[in-house]
Formats: sequence, C-alpha cells, structure tokens
Amino acid sequence: MPHPHVLLSAAVSLDGYLDDTGPERLLLSSPADFDRVDEVRASVDAILVGAGTIRADNPRLLVNSAARRAARVAEGKAEYPLKVTVSGSGDLDPAANFWHTGGEKVLYTTDEGAKRASALLGDTADVVPLGTGLDWRALLTHLHDVRGVRRLMVEGGGTVHTQLLQQGLADELQLVLAPLFVGDPAAPRLFGPGAYQGGRLRLTGSRRIEDVVLMRYEPTAPGAGPLPVAADRHWLRTACELAALCPPSDTAFSVGAVVVAADGTELARGHSREGGDPVVHAEEAALAKLDPADPRLPGATVYSSLEPCAHRASRPTPCAGLILRAGVRRVVTAWREPDTFVRAANGAGVLADGGVEVVTLPEYAPLAQRPNGHLPH
Repeated sequence: MPHPHVLLSAAVSLDGYLDDTGPERLLLSSPADFDRVDEVRASVDAILVGAGTIRADNPRLLVNSAARRAARVAEGKAEYPLKVTVSGSGDLDPAANFWHTGGEKVLYTTDEGAKRASALLGDTADVVPLGTGLDWRALLTHLHDVRGVRRLMVEGGGTVHTQLLQQGLADELQLVLAPLFVGDPAAPRLFGPGAYQGGRLRLTGSRRIEDVVLMRYEPTAPGAGPLPVAADRHWLRTACELAALCPPSDTAFSVGAVVVAADGTELARGHSREGGDPVVHAEEAALAKLDPADPRLPGATVYSSLEPCAHRASRPTPCAGLILRAGVRRVVTAWREPDTFVRAANGAGVLADGGVEVVTLPEYAPLAQRPNGHLPH
C-alpha cells in the first residue's frame, strides 16, 4: 500500500549518542541548525516521535517561525503539521506539552493501549488502534490513506529510528554530527543492534552549518521478498522516469528498466528503443549490458515501469524469458500490461511460474503511464 515519504531526522555526538544521562537535554545542534529543522518541519505534513521521546524530552514539536506558519496557511495547509506518536501501552502523560501545543494529534497504539489512552487523553488526540501489536506498515498506510500525509518527518527516538530502518521503511536520513563526545554507555544511542538491510546508503548531500555537519543519505538495497522497502520505491521511480527518454511510438509502449544488485549497486539501466533500435525493450536493453555470468544477477532485482512482456513479435524471446534466463529472482513493476497490443498479457504470471517474486506498486502507475498517454488503453 502507498506510504508517505519517511524522513528520519536526528543529531548525534561523534560517538553516536543522542543525549547524555544528565537531568537536562544535551543540545547537539547549533542555532542555525535548529532553524533548518524548523524549516523542514514546515515542509512536511506530519511529525512523529515515539512515546519515550515525549516522556524524556517533553517536546512541543512546533513550527516556530511565524512566517513559515503563514506560508503553510497560504498554501492551504494547516498552520502546524499533524503531530504523531506511537505507544504500545497507551500509558502517556496527558499533561505533556505534545498534547497542548500545535495542531492536530494522533496516537497509534494497540487494542489494549487504546482503552488506556482514550481514558487518559479524552478528545485531546485521535487514538488509532492497530491490533494486538504495533505494525509500522499499517501505521504508514493509515497516515497516507486516512490522514493524507505525503511527507512524514520522524524526530526520534532511537528505537523508532532503528525499527523504521531495519524494516526498510525510511526513505531518507538527515543526520547532524555534533563535535563532541558523550562516552557514557548508559546514554541513549541513535541506532540499536539488530538486522539492518545490507549495502551502503547513498550520500545525497552534506554541508557545514556553523560547527555541525548535516549529512543526507538514502537507502539503496532492494527488498528481499514480497514486501516493498523504501529503496524499491526509489528504484521504481527511476525506472518510470527513464521511460520518458524513449523515442515516441504508436506501436509500442515506452518503458524504463533498472537492474540493481542486492547490495544496492546499480548494475545497468535501459529504456525502450534505446540506441536507435526501434524494437528493443527496456529490460532487454538493460540486461544486454551485463555479462550473463555476472554472479550478482541471481540476487538482483529488475525494476520495470511496465510488467515485463510475455509475448512479442519483434524478437524470439520476450522480456519475461530474458529475466528468467538471467537468473534474476525478483521483479518490481508499476503497471500491469494493458491489452493495447497483446490480449491477456501475463508476464507476471510467467515470471511467478518460473520462481520469480513479482511485486507491483500501483501507486507508480500514473508515472509509468505518462509517456504512454497517446496510446489507447
């Protein structure tokens, strides 16, 4: 299901701590960086913190700049972003600043936690039970579909950041590195132990802000099963954007494709009619750039803006067959092939019968369809 763009925001010491163990919160950011955070808050639809952060820091989570709040209102948005928290127990202090500042609030909790929270909070917040346990995917889907959240800023704490990264649900990490050490093993750290996705994150930007450094990263490693991760959405969007490079045709779709190794390394990309070949397909063009014996192919994911073809007249082997021949075991696509040129096309079925995991993300279908708008569907 569609999720908001999830942006993790944190500041840490040089040795990776979020705070020390003193009675007052350790200020890691500089004044200029606090203003940057305020700007980011003003740009999102919702801000989320865990219940532990509310208990430890008693934050208000406001957009402090009156000018930025006015700009939000001028754009038809609420003055403040929606404030979101998560608590399995529902045991929260109703006097905390979180509930009494800013705009609307929502608490995601369990069925049992909802009973306790409703009694404590009354009509201060919208209390949403998620079942017997906390399900981050269900939470993000609810935020997207019910609350209309398209960009979500997550400001902590470490447990929340860790869970979102480990489950592959974070689209972006904005990390500020402060020039000091904490050195106390009892202090809270940004990331906890556990299984994270493999591969290296991509550094998308860095800059000095007074005496701190802001680094922006995005995950690159594909998912490993039927559940999509944030990197899957990034790569599929890239494939859809490649489709716009195709020379136009009235007799074939415009399609983009990217082949990505398990560690997030881009192996190849291609698009329909690439290189002046009037009949080459996107997946075909991408796979042709790789050595068939490349040991990374069995663990790779092919991202294609359109379901790989199962039938074609121009070449002896359709793209579904080429993918099977390459040994690829996972395909992510945005759009099932309509009956425009081939009736009852079922490339996904051919791939699934061959043991390939096929994941469809229909929220990207409009982007995939855009360069094909002149074709009858």
